[in-house]
Amino acid sequence: MSRIRGKSFRLILLAATILALLATSTLSADIKTLKKQATAGNAEAQFNLGLKYSNGQGVPQNYVEAVKWYRKAAEQGHPFAQTILGNMYERGTGVQQDTAEAEKWWRKAAAQGNAMAQYSLGYMYERGQGVPQDYAEAVKWYLRAAGRGDADSQFALGFMYAKGQGVPQDYAEAVKWYRKAAEQGNVDAQSRLGLMYATGQGVPEDNAEAVKWYRKAAEQGNVDAQSRLGLMYATGQGVPENNAEAVKWYRKAAEQGNVDAQSRLGLMYATGQGVPENNAEAVKWYRKAAERGDADAQFALGFIYAKGLGVPQDYAEAIKWTRKAADQGQALAQYNLGVAYSNGQGVPQDYVQSYYWYSLAASRSAGDDHKKFSASIDAAAKKLNPEKILEAQRMTMEWEKSHPRK
Repeated sequence: MSRIRGKSFRLILLAATILALLATSTLSADIKTLKKQATAGNAEAQFNLGLKYSNGQGVPQNYVEAVKWYRKAAEQGHPFAQTILGNMYERGTGVQQDTAEAEKWWRKAAAQGNAMAQYSLGYMYERGQGVPQDYAEAVKWYLRAAGRGDADSQFALGFMYAKGQGVPQDYAEAVKWYRKAAEQGNVDAQSRLGLMYATGQGVPEDNAEAVKWYRKAAEQGNVDAQSRLGLMYATGQGVPENNAEAVKWYRKAAEQGNVDAQSRLGLMYATGQGVPENNAEAVKWYRKAAERGDADAQFALGFIYAKGLGVPQDYAEAIKWTRKAADQGQALAQYNLGVAYSNGQGVPQDYVQSYYWYSLAASRSAGDDHKKFSASIDAAAKKLNPEKILEAQRMTMEWEKSHPRK
């Protein structure tokens, strides 16, 4: 889950604040009076005139002019003008982008207790944008804004506690702040609170509660929550198993570009769960996820090409995708690559390579798969002399060294 979304949400909230303020003003009939008041030095009039130029209400939209009037109000200590002026500098809207100037104006507003400015300062320190990255300083500003009820800051604090950034890692404290933000409708906090319940971090594991929070976020369009809600329906966790409902939520997330959902939607089409079996659709969704690096989708796509399911059979293409997955440590792909080298399908027959890939697969498997893969190592070994076996074992050790397990 990207913390950048929290920043985008902040901008949406700020826009909503601006629109709410504008709703109290009339249109161009008041502009002459407003300009007169602003020119006379009235800070509130200067601020409102800046809003009108920002939004093109009653005057042509003109960000440069907006900055001019925000600055006049900000220099008189108007906290909202200072906050918005900081935003203008951060984004380079109506003025040359300057993060130092953004910080300067946010700090002035934050000192007056403006929660939006306090959040923005926290975000700067968390990301190291215009200031040295300093998680403890970020937490300080997030706490001030969160104490004023700022939902974005509450979510950010939850994230910092969950990751142990600027504070000792504390899942219970993370849940506390996620909940405060989630109860205010913060969609990212709702999604993350669902995940905490699903994984039992900071709270007792409770799939029904996870579903509740995932649903709140998913219905607002949160892509991570949509994907996870689909998985809950597919596995019957916290809700009765319902593959059609799983497909519905996977599709919503997949269409927004969520890789996990794209891969899972491919699986649903490949197996006919919740939708009629359709190999062409399976290939479409697997490919989207595979091209973005999803190892399971790459493995599935390799299998599909090897079998000619929904696409012409193509061993070279099968090897291409299987190798991509195998290089990421996907055990089934590593095993299939070993089979390909053993049989000479899509690659020259090579028992050293076969032994090598079987060994990697066995090291990443358990149970029946491990027994199967180990038996394949023994079968490959019978085709090799001791020198070649040592070569394959050396290759295996080198691969393991260069691919440390997470």
